[in-house]
Amino acid sequence: MTTKTRVAVLYGGRSTEHSVSCVSAGAIMDHLDADKYEIVPIGITREGAWTPGTRDGLAIVDGQLPQVRMGDELTLSLNPATRGQIHNVTTGQVHATVDVVFPVLHGLFGEDGTVQGLLELADVPYVGPGVLASAASMDKEFTKKLMVAEGLPVTPEVILRGGRTELTEAQRHELGLPVFVKPARGGSSIGISKVSDWADFQAAVELAYANDSKVIVEAEVVGQEVEIGVLQYPDGSLFVSVPALLNGTADSEEGFYGFETKYLDDVVTASIPAPLEPAIVEQLKSMALTAFQACDCKGLSRVDFFITEEGPVLNEINTMPGFTPISMYPQVFAASGVSYEELLDTLVSTALSG
Repeated sequence: MTTKTRVAVLYGGRSTEHSVSCVSAGAIMDHLDADKYEIVPIGITREGAWTPGTRDGLAIVDGQLPQVRMGDELTLSLNPATRGQIHNVTTGQVHATVDVVFPVLHGLFGEDGTVQGLLELADVPYVGPGVLASAASMDKEFTKKLMVAEGLPVTPEVILRGGRTELTEAQRHELGLPVFVKPARGGSSIGISKVSDWADFQAAVELAYANDSKVIVEAEVVGQEVEIGVLQYPDGSLFVSVPALLNGTADSEEGFYGFETKYLDDVVTASIPAPLEPAIVEQLKSMALTAFQACDCKGLSRVDFFITEEGPVLNEINTMPGFTPISMYPQVFAASGVSYEELLDTLVSTALSG
C-alpha cells in the first residue's frame, strides 16, 4: 500500500485578497489527485489565526465572497525535529502532520515572503518561490529595479512613501495622464485607481495608502494586455506557456482590469493562445524566463506584459497567481497541453524535490 503525500493547503490570510485566496484554494483542492494526495485544509482568518479549513463553501456565490471562519486555533511546529506537525493550541494534540505546504495565499502576509520565511524556519517544503523572490516580486518598486537591471522594459513610475501624497510638476509632466495609482505591494487590483484628472489624484492616493504604506504611481501604457505562465519541473527545467491576450479590460465600469472585472463581472474574455506574431510570442517567452530568473523564482510565476507599438513592456510578476476556475495561470497551461491536475502535481513534486 502506497502512502499518500499529505498536502496542507493554506488559504485565506490577512491580506485584502483573502477571499480570492479561498476561491483559489477550493479549486486546487478539487483538482489535486485524490489517489496520490491527502489534503489537509488549513484556513487563516482575516485576523491571522490558523484554524482547520474546509473543502466546501469556497466559491463566489451570487457575488458573495467566501472567508475563513474561526474554529480551533492551530499552530505549526517551528522545530525541524517535529517537521510538518500542526498542533491544536488548546489541547496540544497533533491536528495533522504534513509533508508539504501549498500556500495558496495572495498578497501581504502570504505571497510576500512572510509565510515562506515561516516555512523555511520550520524546515517544511512548500510550493512556490522562496523568501527573496516572493518579497521582491510582491513589491512593485523592487520588481522593477530587478527587471531594469536585466535590461527588461518596464512601465514608468513614481514611488510615494512616508505619507507623501503629491507629485512634483516635473513628475506629473513625465507621467502624463491618465495614471494608475496602486498600493506598491497589493494584488487583484484592490486599492487601484485610474486617474484621468489631477483633481482626483488625492483621493486615489488615499485609497492606495489605505491598503499599503507605499504607493506607486504608473503612467498608462497603451497596448494589449498579455499574461504568460512559467512552470518549473522537479529537475529544474522551465516550461513557458502560450500567452493569453485579455479582451475587454477597458470596457468595465472600472475602466481597467480591476477586482470586479476579474472576479465578479463577465466582461473580460481571453484569447488563448494569444493571436500574436510568432516573433512576438518568442520574445514574450524569453522575457518571461528572464523575469523568472531575475527574481530567483522557483516553481511557478505568472508574468504580465503590455504589447505596445515599441514592443512588449513588463507590467508585473506574480509568484502565487490566482488558481480560481477562471484564472489565467491554469488556463494558459491547459492550452499548452498541461492539465490542471498535472500542473498541480508538478508544483507539489517540484516543492518536494528540494
